[in-house]
Amino acid sequence: MNNSLIRFPEVQKRTGYSKAWLYRLLGENRFPKPVKIGSRSIAFVESEINAWIDARIAERDSAGAN
Repeated sequence: MNNSLIRFPEVQKRTGYSKAWLYRLLGENRFPKPVKIGSRSIAFVESEINAWIDARIAERDSAGAN
């Protein structure tokens, strides 16, 4: 398991989501919670982001099977 931290721009790149949309998902508890790494900085656990992406792919694949 990779516990590396990745910053917000990398999360945006991997998900294809805007900053506003990611904050909306965070507010709705539909996205992995960030880790505070400074007074005004956050990062995300890479393995949690990868798992979230994998879950979206699994949802797509299970929906297509119906």
